[in-house]
Amino acid sequence: MLGLAAGFERRLGTVLEVNATDMKAMEHLIQAGSLSPTELAGRLGISTAAVTLVVDRLVAVGHVDRRPHPHDRRRVVVVPRPASVGRAMDELMPMIGGVARAADALTERERATVLRFLGEVREVYRVAAGGPDGAPSGTVDPPAARR
Repeated sequence: MLGLAAGFERRLGTVLEVNATDMKAMEHLIQAGSLSPTELAGRLGISTAAVTLVVDRLVAVGHVDRRPHPHDRRRVVVVPRPASVGRAMDELMPMIGGVARAADALTERERATVLRFLGEVREVYRVAAGGPDGAPSGTVDPPAARR
């Protein structure tokens, strides 16, 4: 599943003519509406110098604009262009609709089982990302197995 998601992101990046970092920047900008370069750098986990290059590339291909900050004219914000957001959504909506149809086809019992399973998987990821106390790397049991 993770491989398929990564493949979809690569294809979306190809359609939008951006690399993986630029794609992540676009995701943050689409969700937030606008961000300062410093905020964007923080969300991406990169330096402000590196985010300048990201924003330069996104401006060059027509995905974003730099605009004056609405409350502090000395600062700028990075804003996604509506046409670019539309292109991304044109690619995303068929997938989102397909997932919604699959979820709608589940019975209440099936939905409860899937939600419980995904909750357990999320917990495994959360523990692994935070460094489980005393558990050797690569051996994180799901919550149900710890009971």
